[in-house]
Amino acid sequence: GLVLGVYSSEKDDGAAQFTSAGDAFDRLVSGKLRALLSLCGPPLKKGKTRIFHGLHQDFPSVVVVGLGKKDAGINEQENWNEGKENIRTAVAVGCRQVQDLEIPCVEVDPCGDAQAAAEGAVLGLHEYNELKKKKKPVVTLQLHGSAESEAWQKGVIYGEGQNLARYLMEAPANYITPIKFAEHIEQKLRSFSNVKVHIRPESWITTQEMGAFLSVAKGSAEPPIFLEIHYLGGANTDDSPLVFVGKGVTFDSGGISLKPSSGMDAMRADMGGAATVCSAIVTAAALKLPLNIIGLAPLCENMPSGKANKPGDVVRAKNGKTIQVDNTDAEGRLLLADALCYAHNFNARAIVNAATLTGAMDVALGSAATGVFTNSSWLWTHLYEASILTGDRVWRMPLFEHYTKQVTDCPLADVSNVGKYSRAGGACTAAAFLKEFVTAPHWAHLDIAGVMSNKDEVPYLRKGMAGRPTRTLVEFAARLSKDSHN
Repeated sequence: GLVLGVYSSEKDDGAAQFTSAGDAFDRLVSGKLRALLSLCGPPLKKGKTRIFHGLHQDFPSVVVVGLGKKDAGINEQENWNEGKENIRTAVAVGCRQVQDLEIPCVEVDPCGDAQAAAEGAVLGLHEYNELKKKKKPVVTLQLHGSAESEAWQKGVIYGEGQNLARYLMEAPANYITPIKFAEHIEQKLRSFSNVKVHIRPESWITTQEMGAFLSVAKGSAEPPIFLEIHYLGGANTDDSPLVFVGKGVTFDSGGISLKPSSGMDAMRADMGGAATVCSAIVTAAALKLPLNIIGLAPLCENMPSGKANKPGDVVRAKNGKTIQVDNTDAEGRLLLADALCYAHNFNARAIVNAATLTGAMDVALGSAATGVFTNSSWLWTHLYEASILTGDRVWRMPLFEHYTKQVTDCPLADVSNVGKYSRAGGACTAAAFLKEFVTAPHWAHLDIAGVMSNKDEVPYLRKGMAGRPTRTLVEFAARLSKDSHN
């Protein structure tokens, strides 16, 4: 099969405006493709397809897909590169058509941006069907032509990175337990000589005095794991690393503050923070990014049992602060509190944590963007500029003292794990809580609860867990590796 792009016509005559690959193919078939397209009715709209059979012996089926306007670039209102998004969407749609035709191999038009085309193809075809007998046919992807093979390969690696996060988030919680999560990531990193993976057991967590993390883990029969990854890609292994921290709750029942049963199955993806940051490091290693990255993932389940945290309990975090656990379903911030304290051991260039932290974030932004709370405008700028390129957007949220007062005004302890006005500004009070465990000047907290899953909002992702914002984290790391900031 062959997927070719065609731009929206800028003239009223509706003549198809092909990409250079489309033009070349049309010449190869003596103009038949252009003639057939004009016979098929009005010009192709963005993301819509037409399929032609028997045009060329090498390509029994050709899918032509609409790319939108040729001159689409950065859209200031939308905060993304519209041209790149159009290509990702179009290519994903085209590749799925080929898959539906049960054609085992597809060549993809680079559409003027081979990286975006590869991302669209790899992300568009991914589906979690490990546990089904009936699976969709596997399609082998290839770049059509050889002009942009390096950019294509980069896009494939970016797409596969996000797909790794999607795989981990989608898999059932009895398949991805804390230890199995850690082993899966270790296996992915085994071939890289400049990566060390430490799978820390409960005894190590105890010696580190991570009382907040342990308090969440004790409610489950599954033992907790602290996963620590060192990727040494920098010219000097002593250079200050970028530290990624991810919330790794492999199943969240809510604990004693039990969640409603409706939709609780989706809480197998409550380790989305750990999945995205670990997948970003796997991707950085594959891309050989020239910087040092450390990944930290506290992994456990949050379950209701005779040993579980009770509302009103007070626990002690690694930095000595006491925390009143007013709601056991606000557990992610307890894990992150200890992991963030530990992150300060590494003289980090920046600390970035990701977590499916609050339903309030989903209420605020939905699935349009990841909410970012940060104490550093330098860090924010890098994250924001990375997200424009990837189309996996970020939006800055406030870290006001206003919210800090709501978590530090606490009857029994130094800090409460929920704001005193309950639901008001829930994503903001959660971020204010985390700030109590951070002294680093460049720290960002990414609340990814709203972007955890996809229904149909991102057209190049199928329905299911989204693995967002893995590509934005990778692009951010790539930008940081070029930046001279210390």
